[in-house]
Amino acid sequence: MPIISMFFGIRIYLEDSGQHKVPHVHAIYDDHEMAVDFAGNVLEGSLPRKQQAMVIAWVLMHDEELRANCELLKDNQAPFRIDPLR
Repeated sequence: MPIISMFFGIRIYLEDSGQHKVPHVHAIYDDHEMAVDFAGNVLEGSLPRKQQAMVIAWVLMHDEELRANCELLKDNQAPFRIDPLR
């Protein structure tokens, strides 16, 4: 899974569909991991409350860019980096 953004110790990876059958990102913070679809729904796992809220906000802000990156992955192209949450 390619990393597409990092902020406040959170690493964001893009996955086109995988086991969850919908495009989503994986967020990793310390030893916590969660999968979130582009509508902000947690598909699996969790992060500490503050970090989880930041990831969901970031995903909702970057929906169009995430979808564009999914199209690149489908075409076997590398996704572009997306601005971090500031």
